[in-house]
Amino acid sequence: MSNSAIYDRFEEVVTQSPEQPAIVERTRSLTYAQLDWRIDVIAGSFPSQEDFIGIVADHGADLIASIFAVLKTGAAYVPAEPDFPEERIRFMMQESRVGFIITQRKYQEKLKGFPLLFLEDMTEKASTKRNDRLTTPKSLAYILYTSGSTGVPKGVCVTNANVCHYVRAFQHEFHSAAGDVMLQYSVCSFDIFVEEVFTTLLSGAALAIPDGGARADVVSLMNFVREKNVTILSGFPYLLMEMNGLEKIPSSLRLLISGGDILRESYVNHLLPQVTVYNTYGPSETTVCCTYFRCNGQPALEDGTYPIGKAVLGAAVELLDENMNPVPDGAVGEICISGGGVSNGYLDTSKNQMFVTGTDGQPVYRSGDLGYMLPDGNLAFLHRKDSQVMILGKRVEPEEVENVLCDCEEVQTAVVCPFTDEQGLSYLTAYVVPEGSGFVLSEVKKKLSRYLTAFMMPEYFVLLDHIPLTPNGKPDVKSLPVVLKEGAC
Repeated sequence: MSNSAIYDRFEEVVTQSPEQPAIVERTRSLTYAQLDWRIDVIAGSFPSQEDFIGIVADHGADLIASIFAVLKTGAAYVPAEPDFPEERIRFMMQESRVGFIITQRKYQEKLKGFPLLFLEDMTEKASTKRNDRLTTPKSLAYILYTSGSTGVPKGVCVTNANVCHYVRAFQHEFHSAAGDVMLQYSVCSFDIFVEEVFTTLLSGAALAIPDGGARADVVSLMNFVREKNVTILSGFPYLLMEMNGLEKIPSSLRLLISGGDILRESYVNHLLPQVTVYNTYGPSETTVCCTYFRCNGQPALEDGTYPIGKAVLGAAVELLDENMNPVPDGAVGEICISGGGVSNGYLDTSKNQMFVTGTDGQPVYRSGDLGYMLPDGNLAFLHRKDSQVMILGKRVEPEEVENVLCDCEEVQTAVVCPFTDEQGLSYLTAYVVPEGSGFVLSEVKKKLSRYLTAFMMPEYFVLLDHIPLTPNGKPDVKSLPVVLKEGAC
């Protein structure tokens, strides 16, 4: 499969299982044959042959069909959520030079200035000439924009071969097939969406897409999961944390996959007796995940987090020093990834410094993340290379403080952020979602002092009812209130 193009593999599934359910929504479902028909309708409506085509649409069957229609014509899709800031969408679509954007009429004002193709107008099936362009495994499949350290999004260029590599690795580990139902919950601009869509529809399984009402809260979502007999759910650890607080999860679920951030034992301790839980790791630059770790029956690390595991099929993960040499066993090194998932780099090639050539001549992505190898061969994630701050002349990792804080039974979850005053001195603020009503700061600080030196203790604690999240499901640090210290900026 890694030597296939995505749409070639999809066509095989359609031929083999035309009447199997492909898309399941609240009030309707589409078989593979019906989805393929809708793909042809959309692809046949394209006014021209393009290299890149934007997609800005509500989640549903038409969003999925639009993606496959773009791939069928040999182009790459550039996805954006409709509720993204207008200027962010504009930057993404302009930099990637999309020929047009597939969308719905209600978003035309937000997308003014771009050629638009409205899904509401696509009702008649027209011929789709696939032979006009040969799609190969090396052809780009999508450009996924990630946050850049400079504040400007970076477009990651992922090929058909990259995606097919990951589908093969996923099937090897999780054996998804006809009869499985994957929940489509993630936003379209994140790797989890890629995992949800392609590992499902290239395996003959079904994709269950909830509407807005089902997404309102975890109880409504689990009702949808139960109603549609969802078997696999992939999401951020914060979703699993919410599920962990429920008395029981739907019995149809056989697999929960956590990715995109650190997974803590306290997030899944009630889930583990009910379902198989995996922790995963992988930058967008290496196509979804490059490591898997099965949590069931395995102890968490001393800081309460789970390892990120071992390399997936077709990938290799090494811990290297600054000179790209392997670090000694047990030592901390930079997580460097090679294999079938390494993408073509960024659309803006001037930002490709972290894509290097290994000693074997193969491309390697230097993740900028630090980790160490456990005696059993599993990889433990530490933190970003660039996350350290200096407090009173000593190095402090905010993530380390955050790990200790989250391990307190009075804390449901927390984020620890560094700030700098006008004199250039760093200080930490802890944003805490308490567990119940028993949060007493003096008691929590007493527990923290058992693990943290005085200079590592956050100077300020802010109680919140929830941690705000970005559209990608990570803590939205910019939305957190700043507690001003004298001279802070």
